[in-house]
Amino acid sequence: MSATEGDLLARHRAVMPRWLALYYEDPIELASASGRRVTDRAGRTYLDFFAGILTNAIGYDVAEISDAVRGQLATGVLHSSTLYLIRSQVELAEKIAALSGIPDAKVFFTNSGTEANETALMLATQFRRSDQVLALRNSYHGRSFASQAITGNRGWSASSLSPVKVSWVHGGYRFRSPFKDYSDADYIKACVADLREVIETATAGDVACMIAEPIQGVGGFATPPDGLFGAFKEVLDEYGILFVSDEVQTGWGRTGSHFWGIQAHGVTPDAMTFAKGLGNGLAIGGVVARGDLMDCITANSISTFGGNPVSTTGALATLNFLLDNDLQQNAEKMGERLIDGLRTIAEDRPAVGDVRGKGLMVGIELVGPGGEPDPKKAAGVLEGARERGLLVGKGGLYGNVIRLAPPMTVTEDEVEEALGVLGEVL
Repeated sequence: MSATEGDLLARHRAVMPRWLALYYEDPIELASASGRRVTDRAGRTYLDFFAGILTNAIGYDVAEISDAVRGQLATGVLHSSTLYLIRSQVELAEKIAALSGIPDAKVFFTNSGTEANETALMLATQFRRSDQVLALRNSYHGRSFASQAITGNRGWSASSLSPVKVSWVHGGYRFRSPFKDYSDADYIKACVADLREVIETATAGDVACMIAEPIQGVGGFATPPDGLFGAFKEVLDEYGILFVSDEVQTGWGRTGSHFWGIQAHGVTPDAMTFAKGLGNGLAIGGVVARGDLMDCITANSISTFGGNPVSTTGALATLNFLLDNDLQQNAEKMGERLIDGLRTIAEDRPAVGDVRGKGLMVGIELVGPGGEPDPKKAAGVLEGARERGLLVGKGGLYGNVIRLAPPMTVTEDEVEEALGVLGEVL
């Protein structure tokens, strides 16, 4: 760590909360970036395979996005609130509504995925006149009061207090599930039976919604078999329960096979939440939902900063770049190469219990000799990769999963470079 970074760390600790997590024994400050590479204040350059927690979806210093933002700044209108018409907001909403596949879709913009999930809960509970919610074990949905309440990961849920009544369902995290060794079909069947039993025994029946991540992000890129949520939706429809897909990490083509993660399950949700990659670093999130669901709020409301001119201009440029350059296809192709390479590496490394994911959402679960979670090994890989010039993420229910999610513009040479580093470290 440089003296400058050491001074900044001391200042950070003096004024920032103790619970605000920092990576690395010697935390780094990113001072500049271009493409898929970032440079710290000491001048060390790294290949970034975590992309600001999947947020820098296109990479860094992208001219088309920067120029669009500069063009908006040049107008002098950085902010107007939703009390006024915002052209870029309407254009972005039109595009997202069309891409969603949701009938008569409407869009509400927020500043983050947390706020988006809060909005989805408000819509569902109001629409159904119920405070009951179904959520998945090992899930993560944000750090606000209600979004923590529906987070099924103790390490990220600070309070047992809750504005909603939550019942927990199996299905997202297969590797340590009691149904782990079942075939895909039998796994889905067992999880559906569990869902039905939870509804019939742990709720009053009139549940507002189920909310689920198609791939559990903070939970270690836990990836259920395709079709699980389609089977869940059949049960939910029997009871009139809404289904909300949390696409904060899985949206915008990152999973490769589909534009939205939930599409792998053959189902159209009633609502989807989104954030992260849409802004390529700008603060933006939102909900896209059926028109009747979105319009069920009868009180007055606005969003002071949600959908502001700068964020929506940048997001529109990001989305256009992503679509024009078919980054979904690149995510699928590079993801397959990354997963295949990691599985080859894992063949003679017993510390790797599981390699999983889709597209450019890849998890490596580290285990001990008996298959137990080994968070110390994951911490060692995180540090070792950084020492060799590669930035990766860490997560999982037990903190023992390395998370790989590079910008969707990543090249084949960069995937090979990352595989070389990870092979060494593992």
